[in-house]
Amino acid sequence: MDWPLQDAKNHFSKVVQRARSEGPQVVTLRGEAAAVILSTQAYEALRAAQPTLVDDLLAPPLWDEALARALRPAPVDRESV
Repeated sequence: MDWPLQDAKNHFSKVVQRARSEGPQVVTLRGEAAAVILSTQAYEALRAAQPTLVDDLLAPPLWDEALARALRPAPVDRESV
């Protein structure tokens, strides 16, 4: 549901209750989305879905198979050397 900023301020406890029971609540400013109120559960789910810098550094490299083939050394024909 969309809440104009003034309504969200005046009914903040209702906005929070609806965020917990119905999902994200959008707060608008001059008719445009300005903020979203989320339940703690929804917020934690979003945070958990995002890898951290440490996760990225510890993860194995993401190789494109074509790049990996291009970087492999060509087999050497030992008979012609």
